[in-house]
Amino acid sequence: MSRDSSIRSAARATFSAPRQVPIRWRLAGGSALLTLVILCGFAGAVGGLTTQRLNQDFDREVSSAADLLRERIRYTPVAGDTPGSFQLENLTPSLAAYEDGGTIIRIVDQRGVFIDGTETTADFGPPTSARLEQDGYLVESRALPVRPEDFYPLQLYLQYARPLASVDATVSRLRLFLVIGVLSGAGLALLAGVMVARRAMAPIAALTATARKIERTGDPAEKIPAVEADDEVAELARTLDGMLHALDTSRGETEDALRRQREFVADASHELRTPLTSVLANLELLAESLDGEQREAAHSALRSSRRMRRLVADLLLLARHDAARQSPHTPTDLGQVLVEAAGELGVIAGGHELSIDASRAVVDGSRDELHRLTLNLVENAIRHTPPGTRVHAAVERVDGQVRLAVEDDGPGIPAELKARVFERFVRGVGDRGSSSGLGLSIVHAVAQSHDGTVTIQSPTRNGKGRAHGTRFEVTMPLSRSARDNGAGATEPVATAAASGSS
Repeated sequence: MSRDSSIRSAARATFSAPRQVPIRWRLAGGSALLTLVILCGFAGAVGGLTTQRLNQDFDREVSSAADLLRERIRYTPVAGDTPGSFQLENLTPSLAAYEDGGTIIRIVDQRGVFIDGTETTADFGPPTSARLEQDGYLVESRALPVRPEDFYPLQLYLQYARPLASVDATVSRLRLFLVIGVLSGAGLALLAGVMVARRAMAPIAALTATARKIERTGDPAEKIPAVEADDEVAELARTLDGMLHALDTSRGETEDALRRQREFVADASHELRTPLTSVLANLELLAESLDGEQREAAHSALRSSRRMRRLVADLLLLARHDAARQSPHTPTDLGQVLVEAAGELGVIAGGHELSIDASRAVVDGSRDELHRLTLNLVENAIRHTPPGTRVHAAVERVDGQVRLAVEDDGPGIPAELKARVFERFVRGVGDRGSSSGLGLSIVHAVAQSHDGTVTIQSPTRNGKGRAHGTRFEVTMPLSRSARDNGAGATEPVATAAASGSS
């Protein structure tokens, strides 16, 4: 099974490898390959025809030379010699004209016995009427016009042989030139293909660069570069430009709708505060004037109304943050704000050991929003830790910044919830329906509106390796006036510890 998987993986890698090559190289490579195939076919045809023509011309030259030499040879009887003796008239001048390039001329009888000629060691055997290739020579045999009974008892033949090396060398040079030509043509086709493909892909590269810029900036209003040619690439550019224009229009409409929605929520939440205040005042008066079950019902409605007022206040704060409506900022002592928030929560500590360490630290901000931030952080620590645990809050100045830290030694935040704690309507396990899930969202929004940040420190590990404790840190700039005069850098506002009663 593993061997089959390896084979399939290798096959997929083999077939997918060409897809990883840039398209301009694929186009140029395809063009060069097609040119190579065409040139190979052309070179094969030209080489075959030329080789055939060279061989035919060589054969014709050898045959013509043999015929001409046969006609020029004359025979004269030798006077006084024994019958059958003779001499070849003008043989030496005749042979001298045909000895260039290793040509061999032999006169033999019908048995192949050498009579005269330019080469005595060569032996081409008995003469034949057919053309013969032997020992690297092309041999043509011709019967000489002599009467054997007068000069020689047997018929005489001329054997004319020319070496094949000359024509073979010519054929080899031809093949070398064809190979060089084919490779050079394929290389030039590849180079030209790369240049043409690069020029053809230049508009697409410009479109890709623009698309990456839009992806990086998130601005669909970016203009797609125009393509000069009226082709498929130009059509693609026009289509992309139209799509981006439509997306930009749609985004604008969506942002307008969201802006109107945020403004509506902010205005609605603001308008709800007045009737809720009136309802609370009436319910408080009604609860004091009633008795028995009616009094209990009035108190229940009063608790629900108070919870509704706080929820509306939270929604109003978040809506104002979404709508970029910032409350007026004034120099505010964050240490004093922490003391006031801790004083409100001391009665609901529920057996927790609540301690604060607040130094004077002035920031430019909204006192009400900063109060909500500190209140939510400390209340969040109390809600999500069991009774008897320690909750500590501190304000200090660090390197021109103000840091508010709230930490506890409870069970810590679950890993799956840690990335979402600042989202709206996210509740922890210990909320049990008593929280709206907006506390930490408000902390995050207020920190941002005051040019600050809020972070969660990783919990420590106890002896059993379990997560232990949570620490929230809010950092925001020190007030400009405090930076200028440098006063109150270490002046404590309050250092206290209290245990709440259940």
